[in-house]
Amino acid sequence: MPSKQEIESYIAEHGLDKSLQSAIASMVKEGLPDNPLEVIAGKLLAMAGSPTITFSYAPDPDKFFQQVDKVKAEHPDNLCAKYLEKDYYASLTGADRDIFYKCVRTGIDNPDSGMGCYAMTPGDLTKFKPFFGKVIGDYHKSAPACALVHVNDWDASGVGEGGVLDLEKLGMTEPISMRVRVGRNLAAFNLPGAMDKAEHIKFEQTMLPAFDELIATAGYGGKVYSVTPDFGADGANPNFIDDSKYQELVKKHVMFKDMDADPYLKSAGISSDWPYGRGCWMSDDEQKIIWIGEEDHLRIMVMKKGFLINEVFDELKTMLDLVETLDGLNFAKDDQYGYITSCPTNLGTGMRASVHVKVPNLTKDGTDKGAKDVAGPLGLSVRGTGGEHTPIGADGTVDISPRARLFIKESEIVEALYTGVDLLMKAEAAAEACADA
Repeated sequence: MPSKQEIESYIAEHGLDKSLQSAIASMVKEGLPDNPLEVIAGKLLAMAGSPTITFSYAPDPDKFFQQVDKVKAEHPDNLCAKYLEKDYYASLTGADRDIFYKCVRTGIDNPDSGMGCYAMTPGDLTKFKPFFGKVIGDYHKSAPACALVHVNDWDASGVGEGGVLDLEKLGMTEPISMRVRVGRNLAAFNLPGAMDKAEHIKFEQTMLPAFDELIATAGYGGKVYSVTPDFGADGANPNFIDDSKYQELVKKHVMFKDMDADPYLKSAGISSDWPYGRGCWMSDDEQKIIWIGEEDHLRIMVMKKGFLINEVFDELKTMLDLVETLDGLNFAKDDQYGYITSCPTNLGTGMRASVHVKVPNLTKDGTDKGAKDVAGPLGLSVRGTGGEHTPIGADGTVDISPRARLFIKESEIVEALYTGVDLLMKAEAAAEACADA
């Protein structure tokens, strides 16, 4: 029998006390269950590196569907509530019901959600396909039984002049702001909604050798910025930045905002243990950025000003190919839905591509209606320069981006954006001519 001193030494050496404290704190944060030892055991298993969630706290069907039915009746556009079925929920048991409940909880906690659900592990889209298949089909194709298979294809050589999308040749006289980003998740980890503090830290540590390789690569360089206070038993975080530097990076749109202030992400567990496991890498030229620990494990982006739309897409594809060749970075994919993202709205390409276009005559009434009339039929969203629900620029600048992510090729997204800019510029010129007449 080991002595008390030997046991205490063993516990300290392996960080067991801190792991147990973390497991208990995480459990209390989520709500006190009836089976605390089982929940704590599950969380300790997850900390040990298992991507399986084994804790148990999902409500019983009768109790849960009192809430669900109320949301269905009052918020018919909530896709999560729309496709939640009591018989299916009741058919799930043990860990499967627990994971599924985490997937759908935010849509019931936040009845005004549009989508209202998130995957918790890379396998959830398959495991819970009777639910996710309908939600995904409805959102992306208005067809709950949609059986389309996503295809990824970046070859835009047939767009523009051999793939060169030069806005100057369309008559644009000022360089515009262009930004393309994709969401990616690593197959070896839970998705953010199911990650605890220990897994957030482990993920960040997994990314550090990859960032070292990027920093050593010509044309990239750069630096890692992290808001993770420490690496727990592994000690100090060499890339930690204080709050003033973090706020500076947020204002420059280099870093993302405090996720814990978002009730939708909070309910889904995606903002848990903020700010652990959160940060970014930025290249020397400040045009290439990789976020870690936001809604997806990675948000990989290129942003710059210029006239050649194809440049940002080409640079992003080059960087993606480089990142995916790095040791330990295997992106999660689904056979039907392509690249897996936490939110079903981003599946497939995981891409959001946008450009800022100045259209003062189309927006002279102070609204973006004129721009939407042109862009909408092309499947393009129009929003303010600060993102969704923000006003258009004082000079008439709007942000346009393709709405589709799934069942569309990357090359088709490029084409839609280029065509949209072309038609907006022509409509702007026509509006100017009418104003001068």
